[in-house]
Amino acid sequence: MQRLPGSQPFGSAPLAPVVSQPSMLQPYGPPPTSAQVTAQLAGMQISGAVAPAPPPTGLGYGSPTSLVSASGSFPNSDLYGSYAQGQAPPLSLTQSHPGVQPPQRSAPPQASSFTPTAPVGPRMPSMTGPLLSGQGFGGPPMSQPNHVSSPPPQALPPGTQMTGPPGPPPPMHSSQPGYQLQQNGSFGPARGPQPNYGSPYPGAPAFGSQPGPPQPLPPKRLDPDAIPSPIQVIEDDRNNRGSEPFVTGVRGQVPPLVTTNFLVKDQGNASPRYIRCTSYNIPCTSDMAKQAQVPLAAVIKPLARLPPEEASLYVVDHGESGPLRCNRCKAYMCPFMQFIEGGRRFQCCFCSCINDVPPQYFQHLDHTGKRVDAYDRPELSLGSYEFLATVDYCKNNKFPIPPAFIFMIDVSYNAIRSGLVRLLCEELKSLLDFLPREGGAEESSIRVGFVTYNKVLHFYNVKSSLAQPQMMVVSDVGDMFVPLLDGFLVNVNESRTVITSLLDQIPEMFADTRETETVFAPVIQAGMEALKAAECAGKLFLFHTSLPIAEAPGKLKNRDDRKLINTDKEKTLFQPQTGAYQTLAKECVAQGCCVDLFLFPNQYVDVATLSVVPQLTGGSVYKYACFQVENDQERFLSDLRRDMQKIVGFDAVMRVRTSTGIRAVDFFGAFYMSNTTDVELAGLDGDKTVTVEFKHDDRLNEENGALLQCALLYTSCAGQRRLRIHNLALNCCTQLADLYRNCETDTLINYMAKFAYRGVLNSPVKTVRDTLITQCAQILACYRKNCASPSSAGQLILPECMKLLPVYLNCVLKSDVLQPGAEVTTDDRAYVRQLVTSMDVAETNVFFYPRLLPLTKSPIENTTEPPAVRASEERLSNGDIYLLENGLNLFLWVGASVQQGVVQSLFSVSSFSQITSGLSVLPVLDNPLSKKVRSLIDSLRAQRSRYMKLIVVKQEDKLEMLFKHFLVEDKSLSGGASYVDFLCHMHKEIRQLLS
Repeated sequence: MQRLPGSQPFGSAPLAPVVSQPSMLQPYGPPPTSAQVTAQLAGMQISGAVAPAPPPTGLGYGSPTSLVSASGSFPNSDLYGSYAQGQAPPLSLTQSHPGVQPPQRSAPPQASSFTPTAPVGPRMPSMTGPLLSGQGFGGPPMSQPNHVSSPPPQALPPGTQMTGPPGPPPPMHSSQPGYQLQQNGSFGPARGPQPNYGSPYPGAPAFGSQPGPPQPLPPKRLDPDAIPSPIQVIEDDRNNRGSEPFVTGVRGQVPPLVTTNFLVKDQGNASPRYIRCTSYNIPCTSDMAKQAQVPLAAVIKPLARLPPEEASLYVVDHGESGPLRCNRCKAYMCPFMQFIEGGRRFQCCFCSCINDVPPQYFQHLDHTGKRVDAYDRPELSLGSYEFLATVDYCKNNKFPIPPAFIFMIDVSYNAIRSGLVRLLCEELKSLLDFLPREGGAEESSIRVGFVTYNKVLHFYNVKSSLAQPQMMVVSDVGDMFVPLLDGFLVNVNESRTVITSLLDQIPEMFADTRETETVFAPVIQAGMEALKAAECAGKLFLFHTSLPIAEAPGKLKNRDDRKLINTDKEKTLFQPQTGAYQTLAKECVAQGCCVDLFLFPNQYVDVATLSVVPQLTGGSVYKYACFQVENDQERFLSDLRRDMQKIVGFDAVMRVRTSTGIRAVDFFGAFYMSNTTDVELAGLDGDKTVTVEFKHDDRLNEENGALLQCALLYTSCAGQRRLRIHNLALNCCTQLADLYRNCETDTLINYMAKFAYRGVLNSPVKTVRDTLITQCAQILACYRKNCASPSSAGQLILPECMKLLPVYLNCVLKSDVLQPGAEVTTDDRAYVRQLVTSMDVAETNVFFYPRLLPLTKSPIENTTEPPAVRASEERLSNGDIYLLENGLNLFLWVGASVQQGVVQSLFSVSSFSQITSGLSVLPVLDNPLSKKVRSLIDSLRAQRSRYMKLIVVKQEDKLEMLFKHFLVEDKSLSGGASYVDFLCHMHKEIRQLLS
């Protein structure tokens, strides 16, 4: 396995296989229902000539195909922004390729006979190159890489049968059976040796072996319903686990999936809303972890928002003595601490140190050895709670003052011309009434300041005693200073009239500007210096339009070069141009200055460099390509409102402690680290996660389990210093079967995507993809070898809780960061890369495997969300309408044969041809269907952290190529494998590891 230079392999354990259900733990348990069935890759024996199916045209990059047809202008949208109607998109969007045919809606590939290769061909070195005969899937070389299908290969001569090497039979273990191919063409519980099946893909060895002459069978097609379905797994979990509350009192419980709505009752372990783990049962030894290759990681969301039905966290005030901690390892008091000697001492559950209990904290023990006040104290009975911090936890031993918000507005020609400045100033007048406030406070404690800039900076004095705001210009951007202290940061209510006057005047002052050049680094420097002078933490809201090419520190040049894609130098596209921004970010973190960046580019702006400071300070980046007020104001204003009203922890430090035997070794997210243990965040909001990987440093004990404690020290928006504590107890195991039974695939994929997206900074994309594929194969091969019943090597066997690992991993491999299409800009890739880095598990789940909802099949009066269908073109009916969402994009696909009444009810036009393609707003009509669809769209938007702009797509329209980009079970235009092909490839990789 190739590893990325300077990095660890994908974790100490492999990816977990399929979902482990109690009823399936016996080797010969009852077969699953057809709904639970995960599917067979082949379904027939080869004999004689059979109707062949077109072979897959490779798993790697084919020639890139453009989403833009050769004629006509690019429609009003792209994947991560929107292009104005009639406006030329960036160059990469207008390059079309000769010979590109849009894929036709086709039947699923059929199992058929192909010229066999050697029993075990050379291992496919990567997923990023065209396949040659006998390599990977085998089959003929691709002579037409741009076309969706190639001519079918020759069938085998009559009577020929394909078999593969049997391979060593895996040892028997008492664990769940996993899933394997069945003779009837389905996937079912593994049950020992099976009959031979034909090869499901060209050049692959047959599944299983059987002596004697083959029997002719009628042609069979591979049934896509037979392979593991994400939709089915999600539905089953909702039905089985959505009705009862998830009670956290039991150690090592796997929570319901992120796609299931459930309530949490905290009885001693942190809610899965705060912490989710890749496995809830950790191998006792590092050797066992290395053998399984399942990464041991936790995705922690310390300030996660809770649903209204769940109580907010208790705040514990221990007065001047502060929270009780272990003297040695400094872990905070939690339900797992053991009180001894009648309650006078406690033994730390993390390091076993014996500590004295302070007199004011003493309490007697009951007959079970528990304190009699345990259920009166949150820190002794709950998994999550907060302590009020004492002055010892504050900078310079001084309690902090409330944070400030500074609005820094680009007033260059582009920003004025697009209408952005006028729109923003108008919106801020009302938005300032909704700044975050603590508890039941009548008004926010946050002060505000305003700066405008182009090549120079303009500061504004908005002191309440002034009749009019005053402007001060700083033209020496090389040596930035703040020209005023008094009157720059003000209370909104006190200075209301002066602020309103300023916001009215800004668009007029710069209405005639011809200045196109901008600075960037000096703007952040100025905001940070202002917060430093005011001795407070805070956030900069930066609204910026273009590449900063003016003479100033942090000046950038255009380095957008698509020729670097698929070369060893591709990684430079993801790296910042200059180290100046890392240095600036470090200074911002020290000051508690968080940066949120709103970008409005018309062309390349080098997101990879501009996003460095937001990324390292715990901030967010928003991008609106080719911004136009009429098309994009709703999305921008919705994002801005939500961003300003978020509850944020400022000037934060987070540390993760573990019990003896494991330790935190690696961290992913939007933060800065000056040492190996403390995660430093200038700001942390309720959407951001920190992902932590653990490794063994000693043997673990099955009886004691393993403990995690996440402690976040932060300043609230009212200026209060607090400690938020989350505790989680995990099981430990000596049997691999227990590890595989307690994994969570969604969290694994979240970790693997972040690992891969960081890997592209230092390694070729091809290497990163190979690493992912190898690790996934090792995880599944280890399960097959050590946990499954003996069976033919030709059978693909997946663990129950990991049966979706291949389909989700394939989605990551086909994502724009790891396999970009021709229409995806380098800025888009850098934007998505930094976005995913701090996503939670629910967000990555829908981002990599979008939801596809049919709208006209469920009754109109049914107000619940319609059941989703699989993200494949085969699932589309041209008589239906579908909504597709992935957390960033929202498409409404309209089939060409939709009933006229449906078209009239939704679009207020009489026929399909009159629907406007690219429409972004549905008309407000007074009929049940219109109300239902608009209500569903509002509901989907409310579930996501960013506003999803709607795009209406008509069947067979040029915009449909954009929509099909998200049908992730199909082969992608950029060459990514279909789900079926990837499952076949994964099977081959597993067989080679086993043999």
